[in-house]
Amino acid sequence: MTLPSIGPAAEQWDAAVAAVRALGGAAEIQLICHVSPDGDALGSMLGFGLGLRRLGHTRVRATFPGEFRVPTPYADLPGMDLLVPEHEAFDEPDLVLVFDVASESRLGGLAARVAAAPVSVVLDHHASNTGFGTIRLVDPRAAATSVLAEQLIARLGVPLDAEIAECFYVALATDTGSFKFDATTVAVHELAARLIATGLRPGDISRRIFDTRPFGAMKLAGEVLGRAVLEPAAAGGLGLVWTYATLADLDRHEQPPYVLDTLIDPVRSVAEADVTVLVKQVAEGEWAVSLRSKGAVDVSRLAISQGGGGHRLAAGFTGFGEPSDVVDTVRRLLDDYRN
Repeated sequence: MTLPSIGPAAEQWDAAVAAVRALGGAAEIQLICHVSPDGDALGSMLGFGLGLRRLGHTRVRATFPGEFRVPTPYADLPGMDLLVPEHEAFDEPDLVLVFDVASESRLGGLAARVAAAPVSVVLDHHASNTGFGTIRLVDPRAAATSVLAEQLIARLGVPLDAEIAECFYVALATDTGSFKFDATTVAVHELAARLIATGLRPGDISRRIFDTRPFGAMKLAGEVLGRAVLEPAAAGGLGLVWTYATLADLDRHEQPPYVLDTLIDPVRSVAEADVTVLVKQVAEGEWAVSLRSKGAVDVSRLAISQGGGGHRLAAGFTGFGEPSDVVDTVRRLLDDYRN
C-alpha cells in the first residue's frame, strides 16, 4: 500500500507521543535506519536518540542493517555512541522507531525487530512508503525525515540543544542538497534558522559534509565522470545522461562505496538532459541505481516499477546484469513516467 501525499493525521502524532511517554526510563528502545545510511537517516535517528536521552531514557540503541560502517562525513555526529552493529540491537525492544525507510526490504534482518515489537513508529518522507509499522508518521511533502523527527521531539517537550540540532541540520542539509533542491521551502529555512540558533556553525558543517573528500575519491570521480554518456534523444528528446562505477574502480583507488553517493550531483548538472542515472556496482551482476530528474519525469514511479522507491525527482532501485542492461531498462521506461 502506497500512502497518499498527505502528512500524518493528528491521531498518529498523538499515538507516537503516547507510545514514548508510556515507557519508563529503563525500557529498551531500538532506533533503526536504512542500509548504507545517508545524512538524513543517521541525523534523524541520532538526533531523536539524543532527545530520548534528554527525556531520561537510558537504554536507547541505534543501528542499521549490513556492514557497520559510517560514512566519514558523518562520523563525528553527536550521538555516535548510540550506534551499535546490527547484531547488538535489542532482541525484544519495548519500542522500535524506524527512520527514513520506505519499505521493510531496506531493513534486512532488522525487519524482524519491527514485526516483533509491541509498537513500532515509522518516520519517513518517501512517497513510495509502503505503510508498514503500527504508527506511521509519513509525509512525502517533508524535505527530510528530520523534519518529522524534530516535530515529534517538540511534541514530546524536548527543547532543541546544539547536539540535537546538529544532527537534524546535517539531515536537512543533506536531503535538500545544501538547500538547493525544490523541497527547500519557507518552512525548511525556518527550521534551519531554529537549528542554527542553538549555536551551530553552518559553514563548518557544510565543509565537513559536502566539501571534504580523500584525494583518491577525487581521482575516482574523474574516471567515473569521464565515462559519462549523453543521449539527447532519450525520453522523447528530454535527454538522458548516465555513467557507472564498479567495485574494481573502488579497489583501484582504495575507496569505500559511500564516496560514490555524491557523484550523481555533477552528472545531473548536464544542461542537455532531464534524467540522470548513476549505476553503482554492489556485487557481481548487481547494481545500485540512482535516478534524478529536473522535473519532466517522475523517477519515483519508474523506480517503484523496478522494486525500488524514492521521490518524484530522486529515486533508486536495484538492477542486474551489466550497466548497459540497467540503462536499457531505464531508457525503455522513461516515456511511461513523463509528467
